[in-house]
Amino acid sequence: MKTTSFVSVHGGHSGQFCHHATDSLEEIIQLYIAKQFPWVGITEHTPAISEELLYPDQKAAGLTPEFLMYRFAGYMKECRRLQNKYSSEIKIFAAMEIETYSGYEEFIPFLINKFQPDYIVGSVHFVADMGFDYSKEQYDKTVEAVGGIVPLYCQYFDKQYEMIKLLKPSVVGHFDLIRIFDPGYKERLLLPEIMERIERNLQLISELDLIMDFNLRSLFKGADEPYISRIILEMALKLGIAIVPGDDSHGLTTVGANMKIGVAILESLGCNTNWKEP
Repeated sequence: MKTTSFVSVHGGHSGQFCHHATDSLEEIIQLYIAKQFPWVGITEHTPAISEELLYPDQKAAGLTPEFLMYRFAGYMKECRRLQNKYSSEIKIFAAMEIETYSGYEEFIPFLINKFQPDYIVGSVHFVADMGFDYSKEQYDKTVEAVGGIVPLYCQYFDKQYEMIKLLKPSVVGHFDLIRIFDPGYKERLLLPEIMERIERNLQLISELDLIMDFNLRSLFKGADEPYISRIILEMALKLGIAIVPGDDSHGLTTVGANMKIGVAILESLGCNTNWKEP
């Protein structure tokens, strides 16, 4: 009987290069090896473009865009070193997770050209230049600022569509992250104005033959299903979209976390578990 390999298309944030993560990148790589991952995508966050778009914890720590750029350069250098050092034990992709705030259309191509990552994860953490995933308080403020939770969802999926069309990221990160602090998301996703955007975005992902990150971090934080929600996951599979697990690890405690649960869900729906590499 075939045993499904565990991989992560979106993971490896470390305390060495990410303010809200823990542990060193090399320790994290060593644990992926110990857990017998054949390959892993290390997808550190890109640096902020301006002071205004720093995360609250980054501001509190006195970090600057200049420091984050310097640290990101250090990340890419270290990830390439580890990629070479452990090449006989694991295939490491030195990748990056992008943002979609004002100016990203020029800034992200600049970063890609400067750092030459193996691939990018296309994520959306900002709507109208306001973060929504840091805390419930931040989420509620952004909901209020954009005129309600339905407009928030619509603007999120519109920004995601724009980003996918422009950058064609190899991996689309946590597709429905916008649900993070919405207890009524299962009903919300079915609203016609939201569902038509989901269908449109999935169609584009299918046409471009991109990978969707089956992001397991939500389980670690207490949600009852990963990002992608079941209804969207079933739609994606019908379109033949490649779905690949991502542990979105932020330290040793979350390397491979909930991978058995995630793989079991995918296998139960007939997902191809000969994981597509980015």
